[in-house]
Amino acid sequence: MIKIKDEMIQDIPVLQVVDDADQHSPLPVVTYIHGFTSAKENNLPFAYLLAKKGYRVLLPDCLEHGERTLGKTAFEMELEFWKIVKQNLKELTILKNDMEERGLIKDQRFGLAGTSMGGITTSSALTQFPWIKAAAVLMGSPKTMEMAQYTINQVEKSGTKLPFSEEELQKQIQSLEPIDLSQHMDKLNNRPLLFWHGDQDPTVPFKHSESFYHQALEQYQDKERLHFIPEKNRGHKVSRAAILAAVDWFEKYL
Repeated sequence: MIKIKDEMIQDIPVLQVVDDADQHSPLPVVTYIHGFTSAKENNLPFAYLLAKKGYRVLLPDCLEHGERTLGKTAFEMELEFWKIVKQNLKELTILKNDMEERGLIKDQRFGLAGTSMGGITTSSALTQFPWIKAAAVLMGSPKTMEMAQYTINQVEKSGTKLPFSEEELQKQIQSLEPIDLSQHMDKLNNRPLLFWHGDQDPTVPFKHSESFYHQALEQYQDKERLHFIPEKNRGHKVSRAAILAAVDWFEKYL
């Protein structure tokens, strides 16, 4: 029987999804980061499928999301986007250390995945944490600085005025360079990495994943460990096929 445990890890609300018979045993762990304006429970289908295969899955609420919502407007939230991504990276270390301290990670097998903002977080995390053994990015950009510029352009096209000068905006974009995977492909280190992206995505550019895949493939000795799945006529919504592919990816490589 698959069990969903609602717990707090420091200040982070987390759903831990695991087979009841193995809840106190060390298992390979996958953390799944939700998308912008979403919440941890929205990724329970992925967690359930992976838990059935013998994995422990952590679903955290990101800063200002889910149980941590502060009631900000959509625009106010957008202004906090990269702050949230950076906080996700800090909290990922907290989650991993907690699992280690409780003896719940088997053989250091720790994986990471995410949707949209969670996919951006996943790509960024690969620049920082060599202990991530396998990863899956669902409609997230591995080109952090380009993504930041793209979102600024989209806001300006809408006629909304940003409360920052051009100099401040460029400084914010430059601050993302250390976590931009496209600028640090050497950090991939042949780790298994899956990309899925709908080719009609209006929110996160499809070409970011596609072009990165072709560029990064040169870094891999074993080309099968980097995989890109485009889905035709799909917008900014993860399909069941994408979820199943991510589950299969971790089963193969974690």
